[in-house]
Amino acid sequence: MSKLMVAAAIAGLLLLGNASADESLVPHRAEYKVRISVVSGRLNTELRRTENGYVAHHVIKPTGMSKLLTRGRMDVTSEFAAAADGVKPVRFTAVDTIRDDPDVDLSFDWSSNKVTGTVGTEDVTLQLDGLAHDNVSIQYELMSDLLSGMRDERYTLFDVDKMRIADVSDAGRKRVKTKAGKFDAIGVRHQKQGSSRITTLWCVEELGYLPVIIEQHRKGKLKFRATLVEYTPTSEAST
Repeated sequence: MSKLMVAAAIAGLLLLGNASADESLVPHRAEYKVRISVVSGRLNTELRRTENGYVAHHVIKPTGMSKLLTRGRMDVTSEFAAAADGVKPVRFTAVDTIRDDPDVDLSFDWSSNKVTGTVGTEDVTLQLDGLAHDNVSIQYELMSDLLSGMRDERYTLFDVDKMRIADVSDAGRKRVKTKAGKFDAIGVRHQKQGSSRITTLWCVEELGYLPVIIEQHRKGKLKFRATLVEYTPTSEAST
């Protein structure tokens, strides 16, 4: 599984609002138990306020016997702001020494409507046509839309070297059990057009639609699963 796909899968672990983000966005720390193919690990996430918006940081490290398979880690950071038309990414970076995927460093310039940066050793420049997201901020937009009750069926996002459409649909409701507790969750499924990977977020209203379980399937087989272990709202600001 590529780092970008893992970023997409774990991205929904953060809570965000849209036009009223200052009221609904809750800085927090969360810990998840994860399984990526044959590798087990822990995902730690943190959402902090900054002077101009927010920064989300996710880190996956192997645990137990998986340390014998790899001692790498996945490290993803997204800086973003909330505007009247939705969540706007500012910068996205990703490093994966578990799968040795290329490093990613992207900047979103909304004054010129361009995405620029690097994927591995390749320079990237793309023109933006309306609101678009990186593979982390699109999940925040989904959380925002759940909070507002105005979820769309399609979203535009950056994928390595081009813009792609992600189709979003309902996955129903179910009672889920995690180490953090039992919850009534609603499922939100998203899939990039042309991709065989389907990601489902099981979101809990009482936690501001924070996903407590995230699953990613490819060709019908479960490839990634994250389950909430602990969630702690915070009031810390990024320095």
